[in-house]
Amino acid sequence: MTSEQTADRQSHAAFAQVGSSYYPVLVAVFTALVIVSNITATKGVAFGPIITDGGFIVFPLTYVIGDVLSEVYGFKAARRAIFTGFAMNILAAAAFWVTIYLPAADFYENQEHFENIAGAYTGLIVAGLAGFIVGQTLNAWVVVLIKERTKEKHLWARLIGSTFVGQLGDTVVFCAIAAGVIGITSFGDFVNYTALGWLYKTAIEVVMLPITYRVIGFIKRREPTYRPAAGAVER
Repeated sequence: MTSEQTADRQSHAAFAQVGSSYYPVLVAVFTALVIVSNITATKGVAFGPIITDGGFIVFPLTYVIGDVLSEVYGFKAARRAIFTGFAMNILAAAAFWVTIYLPAADFYENQEHFENIAGAYTGLIVAGLAGFIVGQTLNAWVVVLIKERTKEKHLWARLIGSTFVGQLGDTVVFCAIAAGVIGITSFGDFVNYTALGWLYKTAIEVVMLPITYRVIGFIKRREPTYRPAAGAVER
């Protein structure tokens, strides 16, 4: 490697190529979490005055995986995972609607319930697609933007900063569409749903920061194409 190439590598953030075995596994987990979240989100949930939906169970984990993808593989690779996840969600919605119009067996008594779930799922696909593309794109962009400036240093700043911005964009867009789908009609309930949803998802990611650190470190050490800038120390 020439001195010019070395200097160029030191001046840019490092990212791995997507051809290894780790990237498709992360994309598969990411996609499964998105689908599960959209199905569980069809139910509105209330804990006393706190209003949310069933997606709160696993949805924050999609941002953890998104952080790992952005940090290790870069913006384009993270965006590819986002589009893959929602392409599979659209496929799932299409399969539900085809199933609705298939002739029901004589013993099947849940046609109306199935239609209600499929209808709500489709509405949440639209909400999720809009919110998640906005949120995950902001999330990946912030991770990469900060990494270009800090290289391997200050991983905590990249993860927390991206979570704050990405979850805000995602939650506002998603809740604006999803509120009506799950039955929220009053402005007060909408504000409750949006604000508490954003605070909850952001808090979960902060709590899970040590795990995210370990997953990122594990993949960086075992990803053969990841080459951090010389002398860089992650912290």
